[in-house]
Amino acid sequence: MARPLNIEWLGGPDGHLRLLDQTELPLHLTYRDCRSVGDAWEAIRSLRVRGAPAIGVTAAFAVLLALRDCRDRDGLAREYATADAYLRTSRPTAVNLFWALDRMKAFLAGISPEVPVAQARQRMLDEARRIREEDAAICRAIGEVGADLVPDGGGVLTHCNTGGLATTEYGTALSVLFTAHEQGKRFKVFADETRPLLQGARLTAWELMQAGIDVTLLCDSMAAQVMREGRVRMVVVGADRIARNGDTANKIGTYMLAVLARHHGVPFYVAAPASTFDRDLCTGDGIPIEQRSPAEVTHGFGRQTAPDGVKVYNPAFDVTPHQLITALITEKGLVMPVTEPRITQTLD
Repeated sequence: MARPLNIEWLGGPDGHLRLLDQTELPLHLTYRDCRSVGDAWEAIRSLRVRGAPAIGVTAAFAVLLALRDCRDRDGLAREYATADAYLRTSRPTAVNLFWALDRMKAFLAGISPEVPVAQARQRMLDEARRIREEDAAICRAIGEVGADLVPDGGGVLTHCNTGGLATTEYGTALSVLFTAHEQGKRFKVFADETRPLLQGARLTAWELMQAGIDVTLLCDSMAAQVMREGRVRMVVVGADRIARNGDTANKIGTYMLAVLARHHGVPFYVAAPASTFDRDLCTGDGIPIEQRSPAEVTHGFGRQTAPDGVKVYNPAFDVTPHQLITALITEKGLVMPVTEPRITQTLD
């Protein structure tokens, strides 16, 4: 299945970053060129590019935008540090952002001072491209690990968007479904609309339809009813950060689904790459939760739907305790049960 590239670097070290603008989907396939770090920061912050792996890959390329005019190694290090610090302020929850920036920083530090600046910048670009290629391979592997879990002839519920749009290719939780579909399994997917920004309605439903997978769109509040009716035999979602013990941060509403799944005896899976694990955090209590603009709730997509002056609480993510997760699906294997020793055994 052909999919549009959502993250692409055009040209050599003096080139620029092109992103598929996800805020325009599903009605328009629009690309946005980022020619400065500020452009990339805005694209991440405004969700033109979103999904933890995709944010990380975007950041890896974005630092190259700050290095185009550097003519000496001191300037290279200085401009990188400034760009790195700025990009880290774009979105606080998705750990892949920080992972990618740390990797690019370490790579730059490992380039010999004797290497000419132009060559150093080319090597940095090559490293960013490797991060992108690795992400694509990782997503494929996640799909292979998780496809056997998909019930042939059953229903699967998913939340937010975890497909190729959220990564560089194929996705995480949706990779599991794409792979199962390619293997010949036939199943129905229930996609939560995922308020307030409707990533499930705008993006997930679109991706699944493009793949020829049977998908039914749900309001978020309908999940309990379809589980009660026995229509759902599996829940699979993605993750933006996973603590050392398996507590998982994902799009707001995920925790609710995990509780509902446990009540109805439905297995609840989280699909994510190893780079999403934050081994420095003991539990999910330490995961920073991004708070977004009240206007996303009161004026969704430009139309006012709430009284003037009403108070709004708008966290972008919640944390699902590891005890509610049946298994973690990673490119390195299945983590089941979800415990710190089992995570360590699988990832290391």
